[in-house]
Amino acid sequence: MSVIRVLIADDEPLMRAGIKAILGTAADIELVAEAGDGREAVRIALERRVDVAVLDIRMPRMDGLAAARELKSVAPSVRVVMLTTFGEDDNIVRALSDGAAGFLLKDSAPEELLRAVRAVHVGEAYLSPMVTSRVVGMVAHAGQPRRQEAKRQVEGLTEREVEVLALLGLGMSNADVGQRLHMSEATVKTYVSRLLAKLGLTNRVQAALLARDAGLAG
Repeated sequence: MSVIRVLIADDEPLMRAGIKAILGTAADIELVAEAGDGREAVRIALERRVDVAVLDIRMPRMDGLAAARELKSVAPSVRVVMLTTFGEDDNIVRALSDGAAGFLLKDSAPEELLRAVRAVHVGEAYLSPMVTSRVVGMVAHAGQPRRQEAKRQVEGLTEREVEVLALLGLGMSNADVGQRLHMSEATVKTYVSRLLAKLGLTNRVQAALLARDAGLAG
């Protein structure tokens, strides 16, 4: 069984202890390090083999958003799950644009954290239900220029790529997409990687938002 190596960063010792306790209930997850700020988290991620970093947004010295942005640059293989007690839309947008593949509120159920870690580790995305509703709301109120730009971006895609992108916009996993389009998960993964490269996107959450903006997953 493959073990997911996780780093957690939060400036509150009590919160770190809680996260550590949750992760400790999973046989397939190993906590390899803890950090009290984003700068320390980035340093540890570079020194040790880390698969997933669970970052608090509000931290001293370097916050989680800056740390996610730095990790995307210096350690792109590290998947990021963002934790926050705040649900402001601007934090969600910034976290996703800075490379986070998961976004949870701290009052989410413990099992959500485990699902998020496992999902981002295999290249999926995970947004808590509350965050998802906010994201969908933001897309629903997207301005005409944004929708037009999204439609322009998808014009150069093949028919199959558009089909895959549309299903990403519905929040489907690689397995779900493969079942719907009669493709293997490996083939779907290849299509997703190709889509991200073509569209200049960092992760499948951004691809899902683009699909919704373009009207592919309404």
